[in-house]
Amino acid sequence: MKTNPVKEKLRRGEPTYGTWLSLGDLYATRVLARLGFDWLTLDMEHSAIDWSQATAIFAAISDAGCVPLVRIPEGSHHYIKRALDAGAWGIVVPMVDTVEQARAAIAAAKYPPVGNRSVGGGMHSMNFGATAGEYYERANDEILVVLQTESPQGVDNAEQIYSLPGCDAIFIGPNDLRFQMHVTLGRKPTAAEHEALVQRVIDVGKRVGTPTGIHAMDSDSALRRAEQGMQFLAIGSDLRMMTQQAQATVQAVLPELAAKDVARY
Repeated sequence: MKTNPVKEKLRRGEPTYGTWLSLGDLYATRVLARLGFDWLTLDMEHSAIDWSQATAIFAAISDAGCVPLVRIPEGSHHYIKRALDAGAWGIVVPMVDTVEQARAAIAAAKYPPVGNRSVGGGMHSMNFGATAGEYYERANDEILVVLQTESPQGVDNAEQIYSLPGCDAIFIGPNDLRFQMHVTLGRKPTAAEHEALVQRVIDVGKRVGTPTGIHAMDSDSALRRAEQGMQFLAIGSDLRMMTQQAQATVQAVLPELAAKDVARY
């Protein structure tokens, strides 16, 4: 059975780099999976992607030698079971604010006696190049569980959450964190206030020995975060990469569009 190289890198204290898949396109995924990213995360929280699409995408990523991950809509037993049985090698769980939420997500990703994941399916073992029996024996060690910190409440509970056995990494959603801070503060947070919470996450992660990460919009930002000690780093998305390059091309041949306010993804 294949081992999960992303889990191995995180354990060694090395940074890992990937990107978000928002398009749900198989062709684009096959190309990206061969470029050298450590992992690719299919975003099923915010993108209209069905389980049939997801299953094909996970298989394409794993067949290319990359690690297929998925951000599920929520940390429920139902979504986690479906995602892992569809062949994902790990989950990214959004909006984990409490220890109870974190425990429930971790348990759903682990077979008994460690957790309560249901036994069944066959696509999961195919993506690891294993028999079903081998997969059931070793999946608990190879499945990656990444919990998202996206609110001041999540930061306040960080030490308890990050210390849980089975929490492999923490991932900050910077936009949601910023919006949730607005609720707490009663106004938009300043850049310094936002960064202060990010640094609290990094500090707690270092203190308890749990890797942290964040969604960066470009490679320079990702490298700066790696210098700060972060290890699970997403750089943009397939949609953002396509849009930026397309905009640059159009504006090069049509300079009058250079000043146009075009949406960034």
